[in-house]
Amino acid sequence: MRNIFLIVFLGIAIISCDSNRVFDEYNSLDNDIWLKNKPVLFNVQVDDTITTNNLFINLRNNKDYEFSNLFIIAQINFPDGFRVIDTLEYEMTDKEGNFLGSGYTDIKENKLFYKENVRFNQLGQYTIKVEQAMRKIGNIQALDSLRGVTDLGFRIEAINH
Repeated sequence: MRNIFLIVFLGIAIISCDSNRVFDEYNSLDNDIWLKNKPVLFNVQVDDTITTNNLFINLRNNKDYEFSNLFIIAQINFPDGFRVIDTLEYEMTDKEGNFLGSGYTDIKENKLFYKENVRFNQLGQYTIKVEQAMRKIGNIQALDSLRGVTDLGFRIEAINH
């Protein structure tokens, strides 16, 4: 019993010792479906304009995800109203069709690089908006719903120089 307590305690201690984490938040998607008309928002309070950071979009998917890639539109809204919008593509499977990411169950977790060496130049609240932009081959219209995405997260990590 004592060994189990020690293992659990050490596991929690290791997980909570994430000294580079500035922001890390997940939003669960209803019924594991990412709707086109429901972008995921993250509100980030920035109190440091000196530190350089890396930005990540974290995504958890299950076996219902039917594509080998992922297109998303990510937008950063600055406190003064300025916006930066990016269209991004990520590989979700290897050449054999096996999902990338970590995890031993049907849920795979992907830490997707968004931007590196970012220094927030304004104090205040930033809003990160992430929406899926998937299409079927030959279609111009985006999918109304993307199945198999369980959670979407946003993470900021400070770079230690």
